[in-house]
Amino acid sequence: MPIPLLAQGFQEGFASIPYFYTVLKVVPWVLLVSALKYYFGGARNGSERLMHSKVVMVTGGTSGIGASVVRELATRGAQVILLTQQAPSDIFLVDYIEDLRRTTKNHLIYAEQVDLSSLYSIRTFATKWIDNVPPRRLDMVILCGNTAVPSSQRRTTVDGLDEEWQVNYLSNFHLLSILSPALRVQPAHRDVRVIFTTCSSYIGAKIDLKQVEAACAPGAFESSKAVKKPKTPTSLFGASKLALMIFANSFQKHLNSVERADKMPPCTRVITVDPGYTRTPGTRRWLTGGSLWGLLLYLITWPLWWLILKSPEQGAQSILYAAMEARYGRGTGGWMVKECQEVDLARREIKDEEIGKKLWQFSEKQIELREKEGAVRRALEKQEQESKKNGSSTSGAKEPTPGSRRSRKTK
Repeated sequence: MPIPLLAQGFQEGFASIPYFYTVLKVVPWVLLVSALKYYFGGARNGSERLMHSKVVMVTGGTSGIGASVVRELATRGAQVILLTQQAPSDIFLVDYIEDLRRTTKNHLIYAEQVDLSSLYSIRTFATKWIDNVPPRRLDMVILCGNTAVPSSQRRTTVDGLDEEWQVNYLSNFHLLSILSPALRVQPAHRDVRVIFTTCSSYIGAKIDLKQVEAACAPGAFESSKAVKKPKTPTSLFGASKLALMIFANSFQKHLNSVERADKMPPCTRVITVDPGYTRTPGTRRWLTGGSLWGLLLYLITWPLWWLILKSPEQGAQSILYAAMEARYGRGTGGWMVKECQEVDLARREIKDEEIGKKLWQFSEKQIELREKEGAVRRALEKQEQESKKNGSSTSGAKEPTPGSRRSRKTK
C-alpha cells in the first residue's frame, strides 16, 4: 500500500523501499505519455441526449468511426438503419447486427444494401425509400462512409469513376439529392439533421473539374483493379472532401429555399464534422500503402500511431456531439464542428454560391451520363444472359431417335 511505504520511507529512508529510485525515474515518463495520449485523444462528447424513437440512417457504420457512432446511438435507443455494401442476408453482416442488438439491448437495428460505388444501387434504395406512402420517419442521416486509396493503387468503380471521388463525394450527392423530399416532408416540429464527415485534407485541396473529368474518363486507369502506374496518379481524396463540404453548404441552402406546404420554417439542419486523425481501417490502408512492407513498417511504428492518432471511439465524439447537442436543433444550419465545438471554415470557396452552383451542375451531369451508360450495360448483360439461357435450353433438348414416333412425325 502507498501509505505504509511512504511511512517506511520517512522513517528508514527511501532507499529502504525496493525499486524506489527505479520507479521514480519511470513515473515522469508514464505521466508524460499519459498526458500526450489524453491531449491527442481530443474532446469528449458531454451531451446526454436520449435517442429513443429517432430513426437514424448511417453509411459506413460497420467499421471504424461509423461503427462507434452506431453503437453509441443504438445504446441510447435510436432506431438505426445501416446502409451497407453487403446484402442484409450476408452471414457476417447478420452476425454483426445480432452482436450489436445483444450488446446494446436494442433490437431496432437493420441493414439495407446500398453500395456507394454503384450509382444504380444508390438510386434503387433511395427511390424505394421516398416512394413509401405515408412518408417514412427520418430524423438523421450520418454520412461516415469514405475511402482513402494509396496513390499507387488507383481504382475505378463499376460506373467508371474514380473510387475516391465517387465514394467520398458523388455517392453522397446522389443519395441526398434523391432523399431530399423525404427530409423536407418531415413535420416542422421534428429535429432533422444531416451530418457530413470530412477531414483536414480539404484545407490544402483544390477542385479542378477538368482534372476530375480526366480522372473519371474511360481509360484514365488501365483497369478497374489496382495498378502500379496509373495514367492519372493524382489523388482526389482532398478534392472529394472539399467538394463534399461545398455540397453540404449548397444542400442547406437548397433545403432552406424550398417553401413547405404548411408554411413553417425548414426543420432540416446540415452539420459538417471533422473527427480528427483516427486509427480507422482506411487510415491504416493509406499509411501502409496497401503493401506487406508498408504493413510491417506500420506494425513497427505502431506505438507512435497509437499515441498521436485517436481511437475510433475518440474519433466518434464530435459526430455524436453534432447528433445530440440541443443547440443544433435550432437555427438555419450549415455549422462546422471539430473537437466538440463549432469552428469556422478554413476555405472561402465552401460558401461561394457560384462555385457551389457549378459543382452541383457538374455532379448532376456526371451522374446522368454514368447512369445512362450503366443502364445500357445492364440491358446488354441481361440480353446476353437470356441468350445463353435460351441457347443452353435448346442444346439440352433431346434429339429424336431414328425409327421412333417423333422422328416419323417430323418426316
